[in-house]
Amino acid sequence: MAVLFYLLGIYVLLQFCWWAYTLVNLNSEIYELKLQMLETSGLAGPEQLIMKADLDQKLALRIWMVLGEGAVFVTILVFGFLSVRRSIVKELKLAEQQKNFLLSVTHELKSPLAAVKLQLQTLNSRQLPEDKRKQLYQRALNDSERLEKLVENLLLVNKVESGRLPLETGHIDLNDMVSALLKNHYFELIQSGQIVFETDVHVQIDADLMAIESIVHNLISNALKYGEQTVVRIGVSKKGSKAELRVADQGPGIPDLEKTKVFNRFYRIGNEDVRKTKGTGIGLYLVRLLVEQHGGTVSVVDNEPTGAVFVVTLPTVEG
Repeated sequence: MAVLFYLLGIYVLLQFCWWAYTLVNLNSEIYELKLQMLETSGLAGPEQLIMKADLDQKLALRIWMVLGEGAVFVTILVFGFLSVRRSIVKELKLAEQQKNFLLSVTHELKSPLAAVKLQLQTLNSRQLPEDKRKQLYQRALNDSERLEKLVENLLLVNKVESGRLPLETGHIDLNDMVSALLKNHYFELIQSGQIVFETDVHVQIDADLMAIESIVHNLISNALKYGEQTVVRIGVSKKGSKAELRVADQGPGIPDLEKTKVFNRFYRIGNEDVRKTKGTGIGLYLVRLLVEQHGGTVSVVDNEPTGAVFVVTLPTVEG
């Protein structure tokens, strides 16, 4: 398709060049013919010179008119060509992202379902020691929670994009909310030292509790997935009239060219067929949507010595 598009553009440009050459050549032939008629007209020398100067002027005007119209045409042609090319490239990228999204969602749904099924079949068919049974129950529960979070994210994205997610805002202490969320959902990782919560301030924001929890969950999940089992540091601070939430990992980091793209819908670095890290490409997109709904911003910067830091800023309210 791309080859045909370029061939069509080259063909139109060549046709235009041929048209311009033909017009200039035709005007030159008409000029020569009129010049010959003038020479055989029998007019006096001064009159011939005046008429010849008039013919020269008209020929120059016609040539400049052809060149001027040609320049406008070429400009419009090039602009249209680049615009169409940009649209095609954008559509191809979106189609590739949607393909990756479908592949990743299929994998994200199939894997935990298969794992839960296998664990339940094992529990149903065998007499296992109590510790082994608890272990299988916990794995099945973890896989079920993974499925639940995926479905919740998909539903949230759909609601936010369609404007069907009214925010039930209220005053929230960001410090206390993050601390409670970590204790309830990531207690073992805190105990093992893989997650570290660093804060010494209490910051009040006016926000929807479930939306803010979803933001924190997705940022932590992203840091754990791409941090390559390194320490994830979470911090809450106040910068002027803004509350700042920082989630930092020590993984490979994100290239500069990808730093804004990672917040796009379906976008994931690499190809879904060869990518090893689990994910669907909607977690950070959902974070951006929810943060923007609260009048805030989200960005990513480099961590030191390695890794990425996701920074969310939200308006504060007086306690």
